[in-house]
Amino acid sequence: MAEHAAAPTPERGHEPTTAQPSAPATRRTGPLVTLVLGGLTATPPLAMDMYLPSLPEVTRSLHAPAATVQLTLTACLAGMALGQLVVGPMSDRWGRRRPLLSGLAVYLLATALCAVAPNVETLVAFRLAQGLSGAAGIVIARAVVRDLYDGVAMARFFSTLMLISGLAPIVAPLIGGQILRVTDWRGVFVVLTVVGAALAALVWLRLPETLPPAERPRSRPRPSGGTPIGGGVGEALRAMRGLLADLPFTGYMLTGGFAFAALFAYISASPFVIQEIYGASPQTFSLLFGLNSVGLMIAGQVNGKVLVGRVSLDKVLATGLALIVLATTALLLMTAGAFGEVGLAPVAAALFVLMSAMGLTLPNAQSLALLRTRHAAGSASALLGASSFLVGAVASPLVGVAGERTAVPMALVQLAGALVAAACFMGMCRPWNTCAGSEGDQN
Repeated sequence: MAEHAAAPTPERGHEPTTAQPSAPATRRTGPLVTLVLGGLTATPPLAMDMYLPSLPEVTRSLHAPAATVQLTLTACLAGMALGQLVVGPMSDRWGRRRPLLSGLAVYLLATALCAVAPNVETLVAFRLAQGLSGAAGIVIARAVVRDLYDGVAMARFFSTLMLISGLAPIVAPLIGGQILRVTDWRGVFVVLTVVGAALAALVWLRLPETLPPAERPRSRPRPSGGTPIGGGVGEALRAMRGLLADLPFTGYMLTGGFAFAALFAYISASPFVIQEIYGASPQTFSLLFGLNSVGLMIAGQVNGKVLVGRVSLDKVLATGLALIVLATTALLLMTAGAFGEVGLAPVAAALFVLMSAMGLTLPNAQSLALLRTRHAAGSASALLGASSFLVGAVASPLVGVAGERTAVPMALVQLAGALVAAACFMGMCRPWNTCAGSEGDQN
C-alpha cells in the first residue's frame, strides 16, 4: 500500500470551513479487512444488479407496469440516501462498529421480507427498508477509509475498493440470470440474504473499531477550551452545514452525485433497453452488464495504480467527465435516430465507454471531497452518499416516462446528469486553482 501523503493545502478561496488537523499516519489494513470494506462498498451493486435481470419478470408476476416496478429501485436508492444521513453522524459519535452491525441486522431482515412480498406496493416498502438499513455499510466503509488513510494513499485505496466492489456488478447479474433458470425473482432475494449474512459475520469477527473514543465529537474540546462539544443531532447538523458551506467540497459532492445519476439511469433502464428494445436474453444482458463493469474496474485500477501520484486528481476527474459527456451525447444521437437504425453493438459500445469513465470520475470526486475533512468523516461520507443516491432516485423514474419501447429518455437523463456534473466541477471546484498545488502534493 502506498505510503502516507499529506492532504493538499487548498489555494486561497478554497479554505474548508472545517478545521484541518494534521494528517493522520497512514495505517495499513490486512487483506481480510480490505475485503470486508470492499464487500460493504459492494452492497449497492449486489442489492441492485442481482435483481436487474428479473425486472421484466417482476412486472409479469406482480401484474404491475414497468414504471411502477422501477419504483422498487427508486425506493431502495432513496432509502440508501436517507439512511446515510442518519448513520454517518451516528458513526462519528458512537464509532463505526455499533451502527454498522445494527444496520446489517435490519438489512438482513428487510431483504428476507422482499422474497415474500405479495404485491408490488409491499415490495416497494421492503426495498425502502432494505435501502435505509443497507446504507450503514456504504457510508461507514468510506468513513473507515478516511480514518485510516489520507492524501494519495486514500485515493489509491478507493481505487482498490473499486477493484473489489467492481466484481459485484460483474458477478451479480450473472448470478441473477442463472437464478432465473431454476427459480423466480424471489430466489434472488434469498441469495442476497445469504450473502448479507456472510458479510455481517465477517464484520463482527474481523473489522475492528477505527475511530477511537478520543477522536469522536463528544470528546473534543471546544476551540476556546472548556466543556467538550456534545455529540448530538445539533452538532451533526452543524458539521454538515459547515461542510456544505465549503464551496469546493459541495462542488465535488455534486459532481459525483450527478455523474452517479448518469450511471443509475443506465442501471435502471438497461434491462428494458437491452432486453425489450434490442431483444437480448437475460443471460446476454447479464454478460453485457458484466463487460461494462470490467471496463469500470480496469479504469479504476489505471486510476489508482498509474495516474494517482503522477497526475493531479482534478485532471483525472476532468478527463472522466469529458468521456462521460462524449458517451452520453453519442447515445442520445443513436437512440434518437440521428444515424438511422442502429443495432445493439454501437449502443453497447457507448455504454461501455460511459461505465469505464466512471472509474476515473467517482473515486476521485470522493477523494477530493474527503480530503477537505477529517473529524467529520462520517458526516462527510453521509453527504457524499446521500447526494448521489438521491439524485439517482430522481433519475430512475425519468428513464421510463416514455414507456418501454424507446431509449431516448435514458440517454437524455444521462447527458443532463453529465453536463450538470461538469458544470458543478468547473463552477464550484475551480480546478485551475488547485491542480498545481495538488500535483506537488501527489508526487
